Amino acid sequence: MTARTGRAVVLLVALGAAAAGCGGEPGRTPSPSVPSTAPPAETAPPAETASPAETSPPPSTPGSPESASPTRSRDLVAGRYQPLWPFADAAAAEAWRSRHREDGADAWHLDPARTAVRFARDHLGFREIDRAVKTDLDGAHARVHVGLTAEEGPRPMVAAVVHLVRYGKGADAPWEVVGTDDTTFSLTTPEYGASVGSPMTVGGRITGVDESIRVQVRRPGGGKALGEHCCVGAGGEKSPWSAEVTFKPAPGTTLTVVASTGGHVAEVERFAVTGVTVP
Repeated sequence: MTARTGRAVVLLVALGAAAAGCGGEPGRTPSPSVPSTAPPAETAPPAETASPAETSPPPSTPGSPESASPTRSRDLVAGRYQPLWPFADAAAAEAWRSRHREDGADAWHLDPARTAVRFARDHLGFREIDRAVKTDLDGAHARVHVGLTAEEGPRPMVAAVVHLVRYGKGADAPWEVVGTDDTTFSLTTPEYGASVGSPMTVGGRITGVDESIRVQVRRPGGGKALGEHCCVGAGGEKSPWSAEVTFKPAPGTTLTVVASTGGHVAEVERFAVTGVTVP
């Protein structure tokens, strides 16, 4: 769901085709919106390669964050990621940092696990998601496996792998949610960082049985969803799903598109998000 994965897809597709032509086994081909072939998140979320250094963003390509307008590019996290939550822009992140240096307020911004759980529970409204099952740190990047405890099993279920990046430089730079990593449920459309309008086509792929997918469009800062579509029936192995959602645009903002499914053991058992912009 993040921009990093999108740049890897072209190379991986090419490598897979080459291997097949030589009698080898094709490689995996994940994209920012296309699910990897890793097993379900609740059993073994997919491993991620190291994130590129913040100071060396990849070349700009059409639709990537780097091709955004000069005004928008100032607010990209680490120069390349969409700021989804909790800060709407770089100025808000710096304002919090100044306050925290004075009085230590809202220290949870310095904890990626707490930030990820709050994102799912408070911003997206998924109240059953109440814990960080696992946290993987890699410099300024964090992947937090957020989930819940199901009565049917002894281990927590992982609903999503939330990707966070420090918004700014230094040890006291706060963590910002920038997307989710694909598992058995993905959002392939719209592209990460795409400029969108209403109505908007949303879609992806899912592995599951008797799934019911809800799509919402959320603004920075929380509050009521700008638009919602419920629900899309889906199921099968890496099966495509799609929906059209109408929403009230908020010009000049970054919006979070979230798709969720559940209903077997919890209301929300898996979710995926991507970030888009409204011109």
